[in-house]
Amino acid sequence: MSEIAYVRGDATVPLGKGVKVIAHVCNDIGGWGKGFVLAVSRRWPEPEAAYRAWHRDRARNDFGLGAAQFVQVERYVWVANLVGQRGIRTGSKGVPVRYEAIDAALGLLAGKAAGLGASVHMPRIGCGLAGGKWSRVEPLVMERLVKPGIAATVYDHGG
Repeated sequence: MSEIAYVRGDATVPLGKGVKVIAHVCNDIGGWGKGFVLAVSRRWPEPEAAYRAWHRDRARNDFGLGAAQFVQVERYVWVANLVGQRGIRTGSKGVPVRYEAIDAALGLLAGKAAGLGASVHMPRIGCGLAGGKWSRVEPLVMERLVKPGIAATVYDHGG
């Protein structure tokens, strides 16, 4: 079985050839304004606009924890908005990350990536503002993406 490739760099500038899907975790309350989404929005307006419309029309669509939305931003680049955190604040119910929602969304991502013949690129999803631990997310990425044969690259920002 392959492994996750770990690199230093910017996940919004994915490495390699072929079709690429950039995955990140969103919250379930329609908020888009902190963390990795800012880097996404600096490069392309479409993922934020699509996410906001998806949330706004949630009574009539599949928006919610565990859902995934795929937005094509370039000929060979897609962005996957994965709903994997409840709210945005750490409170009495703990941190916002929901591992079961990330797992479900990664399953949807795997299907999309396989259909596109794409590799998947991401920061350490769910581990920034969502408050998750990579030791819990990494096995989900291995199971849902790497084990079925989808190349996954994780980007650590900075020098």
